[in-house]
Amino acid sequence: MYGPMAKWVAEIDDPARLPEFIARAFTTATSGRPGPVVLALPEDMLTQVVQTADAQPYAPMQAQPGGAQIDQFAALLTSAERPLVIVGGSGWSQPAREALQRFAETSGVPMAASFRTQDIFDNMHAAYIGDVGIGINPKLAQRVKQCDLLVVLGARLGEMTTSGYTLIDIPEPQMKLVHVYAGPEELGRVYRPTLGIVSGMAAISSALAGLPKPSVDRFKSWREGARADYLEWTKPTQNPGDVQMGEIVSWLAQRLPADAIVSNGAGNYTAWVHRFYRYRGWRTQLAPTSGSMGYGLPAAVAAKIVHPERIAVCFAGDGCLQMTMQEFGTACQAGANIVLVVVNNGMYGTIRMHQEREYPARKVGTDLHNPDFVAWAKSYGAAGFLVEKTEQFAPAFEAALKAGTPAVIEIRLDPEAINPRTTLSAIRQAASKA
Repeated sequence: MYGPMAKWVAEIDDPARLPEFIARAFTTATSGRPGPVVLALPEDMLTQVVQTADAQPYAPMQAQPGGAQIDQFAALLTSAERPLVIVGGSGWSQPAREALQRFAETSGVPMAASFRTQDIFDNMHAAYIGDVGIGINPKLAQRVKQCDLLVVLGARLGEMTTSGYTLIDIPEPQMKLVHVYAGPEELGRVYRPTLGIVSGMAAISSALAGLPKPSVDRFKSWREGARADYLEWTKPTQNPGDVQMGEIVSWLAQRLPADAIVSNGAGNYTAWVHRFYRYRGWRTQLAPTSGSMGYGLPAAVAAKIVHPERIAVCFAGDGCLQMTMQEFGTACQAGANIVLVVVNNGMYGTIRMHQEREYPARKVGTDLHNPDFVAWAKSYGAAGFLVEKTEQFAPAFEAALKAGTPAVIEIRLDPEAINPRTTLSAIRQAASKA
């Protein structure tokens, strides 16, 4: 069962071999593209006693780019007129992030982030131009199609990064493609790169940061135009109802410190967070690239336990929250004083959106009979606040931070506000005419 999901699966039938298996497990899990390892322990083995020497601490192993590859990359960049970088995936660190920023400043290339990895690059930096994922800025999508050199660092070129494989031609991209990935299995899987490099992110970012600075900022207008598109895209939009989610998230982006941790699960409510919040600090975005509902709450609890000095805010839809809502009890028990923002529209919004788009007015099983989330929070001895108008959010949030306990802010969102770009009725009407 675990074989297709894990990097390595094994069963240990001799307890004397435990150090060998454990050493291999950690090395495998942390080297190349990081991933899970599963070791099965038979019950009859657990009671056996053996004397065996322990293994030495493991050390992750990462490939590094060759000098010839960096030279080829430099030549491709020199000949480009409209380059664009997409960063993402795992294996990043604060030093690698800093090196990547130096490369952006030296080269002048605009930087985008793949789905839910927006904290790899400072969103306030002049080179940052937005995220390439669900609900991508149409102008950014057009720039991806129009660029003549696409550099992908650490991200997979799957459905999310390519908008359902529509941004890049298969298998030969219309632009020159440099794809850097920690393992060779991803390079050329769908798209044939002009230059494929197997490398860890620390090594490639350091190498790119060391490239000489061009004498002329040739990409200035291309970069500044893309940045202007991003700034325009992140201005709050109006949605139906008395609560404006764009204004709330934009206010939070200005109110929260750069190291605040923002988590979320999966659902249409996340579109407001990804679009209007600006991630500035390293490891400030916790969000499932697999689209797992219920992820945000336990992620926020863990983050607050690890970093009690930092603010941890979790966004969760009413349906998303109820996948793991018992973990709020964990927060109360552990003294993890998170702020949980429940976006309550009374339905599974993403599924309802798909129903209206494909089968207009034929909703099935998407309405929710919700609890009173404020009363639910107070039943744990935590703080609870209700927001039914935009102007109520700021004082509720400030009170939540001062509560001295975990806190819940329930936002009652108009069901018509299905995402920042359209309404439920507009989707239904467009589908009925199709």
